[in-house]
Amino acid sequence: MESSNRLSAAMIQVVDTQIESNDPPETKQTFERLISEGFSEKVAKELIGTVVIAEVFGVMKDGKPFDIERYVTALNKLPAPA
Repeated sequence: MESSNRLSAAMIQVVDTQIESNDPPETKQTFERLISEGFSEKVAKELIGTVVIAEVFGVMKDGKPFDIERYVTALNKLPAPA
């Protein structure tokens, strides 16, 4: 449970950083789109966080480099599961 909470907090921190720095800009655009679609800020960040986790997991599992196009494609599919 403790590690799950830490992972969730780290995920939200990554999302917050991407939104605040506008890097990549698609994260902030996706956040704003999800808010406009009626999602709360918390849920919008959690949805984006699923994409962050999926990308990190893929990088670690498969040893493939971060792929911005793959990341943006996944963001554009939200709120569908990552």
